[in-house]
Amino acid sequence: MEIEKLEIIAYQPEFAKDFYSLNVEWLEKYFYVEPYDELVLSNPQEYVLDPGGYIFFAKYNNEIVGVIALINQKTYFELSKMAVLPKYQGLKIGLKLMNFCIEFAKNKEWKSITLYSHRSLVPAINLYKKIGFKEVEVEKDVHYKRANIKMLLKLEYI
Repeated sequence: MEIEKLEIIAYQPEFAKDFYSLNVEWLEKYFYVEPYDELVLSNPQEYVLDPGGYIFFAKYNNEIVGVIALINQKTYFELSKMAVLPKYQGLKIGLKLMNFCIEFAKNKEWKSITLYSHRSLVPAINLYKKIGFKEVEVEKDVHYKRANIKMLLKLEYI
């Protein structure tokens, strides 16, 4: 794969099925699809876009190979729903999607980005730390049952 041919594109309704299937595939591999996941993944317009969030896709040779979302949680933006097709994993597509979202957030002058994860996802946690996310305390009423780590990236502007 020629990574320079990878495009990052904004959500379009015809990619709703990709948003769903990419995320369900990894969730079922490592965990299970929680009720909150099902709500968000089944209706991205209502649960991500209408409240002021964003969804971006990685596209390569006219194929959707990855996805990421920035969900407006009213008091913060959550980096969420990141998934890459298994045959394209290990090619730094997740990193490219994350860096795109960080630059997008900086352009919007957001103060930070938050994410939730699970400590068993060691490669993902290491990627988040490498980018600059710092661990913070997980609230008791977090919307993911599987979440046992919360991380925050403070954004700085030049």
